[in-house]
Amino acid sequence: MGALRYSINITSDGCCDHNAVVPTEDMHRHAASIIDRVDALLFGRVVYQMMEEAWRLSESGEPPEWMDPWMVPFSRTIDAKKKYVVSTTLDQVDWNSELVRGDLAEAVRQIKAEHEGGLLTGGVTFPLALAELDLIDEYEFVVHPRIAGHGPTPFAGLAEPLDLAPVSRHELASGAVVMRYEPRR
Repeated sequence: MGALRYSINITSDGCCDHNAVVPTEDMHRHAASIIDRVDALLFGRVVYQMMEEAWRLSESGEPPEWMDPWMVPFSRTIDAKKKYVVSTTLDQVDWNSELVRGDLAEAVRQIKAEHEGGLLTGGVTFPLALAELDLIDEYEFVVHPRIAGHGPTPFAGLAEPLDLAPVSRHELASGAVVMRYEPRR
């Protein structure tokens, strides 16, 4: 069974609003590398729609004109990856995606069983549900050297504390620190 990994960019004060972090080349290179290491992505509706709007390539496979050249490898990586979308409100998905319905725990366990190379997820609301069901096997926080002073925080409202064991830590050239943990089970 493949592992379900969670990754999120946050500010030093815990904000995970995607507008609060300044995009950098090393951040995108890191994100592309973790996406490249899994078989598929698992998204809730909000993150799926946000990522599709920002990173979907045109029919020709060319990136949009606004995209900096250092963003293109990330865009190509996420665009090509298989995606699963958990939603009760969407009727259909495309962008190399499959809609997931039904019992969340059962559906995610089945998808994990089908993908030995693992899955990656991100976001705020959907990962909270995954954490509550003890479905996340690894947590990665990319902590950026910025204080936002506002915004959502990951896992706000978690019913019970979740103890984590450190796995690794390294710093990106931008000063962001990548910290990986596994749940203490």
